[in-house]
Amino acid sequence: MDKQKLYEVYKQHKGEILGAGIGLSIAIIVLLLGVLKALFIVVCVVFGFYIGKRLSQDKDYIKNLLDRILPPGTYR
Repeated sequence: MDKQKLYEVYKQHKGEILGAGIGLSIAIIVLLLGVLKALFIVVCVVFGFYIGKRLSQDKDYIKNLLDRILPPGTYR
C-alpha cells in the first residue's frame, strides 16, 4: 500500500483510528498501573486539555480565574 492510499484511508476513518489509539493507550495504562491510577491519569489529562484550550482562547484566563478565587492583586 503506498503512502497516498494510506493517507486516504486515514482521512476517511480518522475518528475510528484516533478512538482506537486512545482506547489502546488507556487499556495499556490500566493493565500496567491499575484502574485508580489510570483514572487519575485520565482526569489529569482531561483537566490539562481543558486549561490549555481555555488558555488558547483567552490569554488572560488564568488571571481572571485567580481574581475570582483569590482576593484581587494577591498573585501580582
